[in-house]
Amino acid sequence: MNFILDIGNVLIDFKPIPFLQGLFPEQALADKVNNIIFKSPEWLQMDEGIVSHKDACTIFCKREPNFAQAITHTIGQLNTMLTPISDTIKLLPKIKERGHKLYYLSNYHNELRDYILGKHPFFSLFDGGVFSCDVNAVKPNPKIYRLLLEKYNLTAEECIFFDDMEENIAAAKKEGISSVLFTSADCIKPFL
Repeated sequence: MNFILDIGNVLIDFKPIPFLQGLFPEQALADKVNNIIFKSPEWLQMDEGIVSHKDACTIFCKREPNFAQAITHTIGQLNTMLTPISDTIKLLPKIKERGHKLYYLSNYHNELRDYILGKHPFFSLFDGGVFSCDVNAVKPNPKIYRLLLEKYNLTAEECIFFDDMEENIAAAKKEGISSVLFTSADCIKPFL
């Protein structure tokens, strides 16, 4: 069996609201920055690998000049939001010990991809994977699932995919990949 794992909120936390509340104690400012950055079309374009953090920051600051300092600070601190989910990480060696292959499939920016791959040694357990920024396609676009299968010569019926977003699960199922909505590491255990 080939295990395919999303990264955000499966392997590594991605929770913008608590992150912003930690940066900006004033809730109104945290909400405003959330709307400017995380709810913007540029956030998706960063996932697609067509806009860099630097360029997005410039766009955000031009669009909302009164919040330029908060925007710049937030973009500079994005990597601090990305903390490993230990319960899932503990399962990775077990997946490998049982003879399964391990892949990741995630929407990610270039800069954050480089950060997590350099920071977290558990990625060495993976047999490969696809980041959206490398293929200019984001989940739930069917293209990204097909690219992963083709890149590693995988058969959809021999894969199981774990993701925290229902639309990504539905898209994977349309490609013939068994899929499970991830709510905790306990979702993975029955398949080991």
